[in-house]
Amino acid sequence: MSELRWHPLLKEWVITATHRQERTFHPPPEYCPLCPTRPGGLETEVPETDYEIVVFENRFPSLLPTPPEPAVASAPFSPVRPSEGVCEVVLYSSDHNATLADMPLERIEQLVWVWRERYAELSARPEVQYVFIFENKGREIGVTLSHPHGQIYAYPFIPPKLEREAEAQREHLLTTGQCLLCAVLEYESAQAVRVVEASERWVALVPFYARYPYEVHLIPSAHRRDLLEMTDEELREMAWHLKRLTMRYDRLWGFSMPYIMIQHPRPCDGGDYGEWHFHIEFYPPYRAPDKLKYLAGSESGAGTFINDTLPEETARQLREVQLP
Repeated sequence: MSELRWHPLLKEWVITATHRQERTFHPPPEYCPLCPTRPGGLETEVPETDYEIVVFENRFPSLLPTPPEPAVASAPFSPVRPSEGVCEVVLYSSDHNATLADMPLERIEQLVWVWRERYAELSARPEVQYVFIFENKGREIGVTLSHPHGQIYAYPFIPPKLEREAEAQREHLLTTGQCLLCAVLEYESAQAVRVVEASERWVALVPFYARYPYEVHLIPSAHRRDLLEMTDEELREMAWHLKRLTMRYDRLWGFSMPYIMIQHPRPCDGGDYGEWHFHIEFYPPYRAPDKLKYLAGSESGAGTFINDTLPEETARQLREVQLP
């Protein structure tokens, strides 16, 4: 059963997807469903003996291209609608133990182009209003399969956080005449203390307003609304930064850093969104080598984050990580 239920207090959709309780949970590597199908072995999601990058529809999706009718009737205070949309899995490599940090740059460039192609196709669907490309890495995040992969959700609505971002960017443009993230980049580049690494076309920084310890935002220097507006050079440089940043995370404390990686393109509901500035956000769950940052009462209950670190200090630590 999968459906959308309206949360009247928060004015946002909640997805109920009971079939996801049955999804595979950390099988032994020899039974990984995301590895290639080995000769004489069990058939996996990929019926090939090897691959580079693979995209397929999630076996346990939260959203469905042809969803069933809701199992319950709407409540007076909460409409219910079918969970229409798409959930895809993107396999980064056939190597079960690979990560973005240790993949060849050429593979990450391939991955960026795959993301761009999937964004182009999914954002053109009439029922889709937002294409959400993300990666959950590590058991600490709640990942159920450790094989290197990301996901793409094509929502039939604009998720609430992205709605707020759209409103904030629109308001700043109307008030000041300037793009909000262009202003952020101008300020952060002048201050320099929170910049982790900058190149000709991208800036990686710990934002002044970081909510997570060691949170990093990767922002294109030019005003680009989504992956489709980027030049080949910008896409290649994006891949370069993704590798460099994930290497910094892994070398910071000497272990493979878990994280949530989220891309923020403009909504695709038919609006222009000229104020929107594409960016990528990374949320590592650690606040120290042996301490996790939990989303407890204030964060989960009130929506107010408490950052246990100074953005200026975490940026310095990441900036000083030695890379080859």
